[in-house]
Amino acid sequence: MRIAIAAAIVMAATSVHAACPDAAAIGRFVADYKSLTPARSFGPGLSVADGLCAQDAIVAALSADLGAPVGYKVGLTSKATQDRFKVPHPVRGVLLEKMLLADGARVAVPYGAIPVMEADLLVRVRDGAINDAASDLDVLRNLSAVVPFIELPDLAYAPGELLDGGNLTAINVAARLGVVGADIPVEATEAFAAALAAMKIRMVDDTGKQLAEATGAAVLDHPINVVRWLVQDLKANGRRLKAGDIISLGSFSPLLPAVPAIGRTITVEYTGLPGGPRSVSMALVAKGN
Repeated sequence: MRIAIAAAIVMAATSVHAACPDAAAIGRFVADYKSLTPARSFGPGLSVADGLCAQDAIVAALSADLGAPVGYKVGLTSKATQDRFKVPHPVRGVLLEKMLLADGARVAVPYGAIPVMEADLLVRVRDGAINDAASDLDVLRNLSAVVPFIELPDLAYAPGELLDGGNLTAINVAARLGVVGADIPVEATEAFAAALAAMKIRMVDDTGKQLAEATGAAVLDHPINVVRWLVQDLKANGRRLKAGDIISLGSFSPLLPAVPAIGRTITVEYTGLPGGPRSVSMALVAKGN
């Protein structure tokens, strides 16, 4: 494991010209991630580029258990979260195959060291031509679906540890799990683009209590803007989206602690897209039940 982590650090540092945390620090985080143990921060002074270098090594180490990359997640897609983490732009992480759970999943809590939940939305890439999209309609032409999604991040670090933009990026933007609903076909029209921004997104529990509410405009003013940001960020690092990739667009709700919701069924509802209301649900259960 230590050899694999060290090799991943060398390759990552070469690709982004960043200063990676050392192999021991990354190995310690990977061990803590796997054991659901609150981790130590990589410390102050870690830039987002440094964090991406660490992320590459961590993702490589986790892939043996969690499967191959299937896409990306974009975080810090609102001014409030950017201000909180002191980064004036979004950041990206990688989604791995076994992180994704089916609609209706029973999710054992705690599923991470610091487990939280949020209303989210996925998009699915139809064609690699999205990397050269010149307009919003070009983006839509190269997406096949939008997909209801409850993300279940793990903030990972122990209370009091530094969690800024570089350290968030390093831990793969807190990716841990997510519950995936049914595809909603994309229409490459101005009307569909308008509906994406205007749709209402609500997170509720099985008692009917509303936990959060937002519109599609909550992420960079429009979900398409998140996709366009990711395309440019990947290009800057010599990477491209490909057909079949999925993209988590960010939080349409506050990060809500999962432990107090044990025993509840959580549903995120999407209203205003063609085809009528859609939703995705999960049941949170105590570990061992």
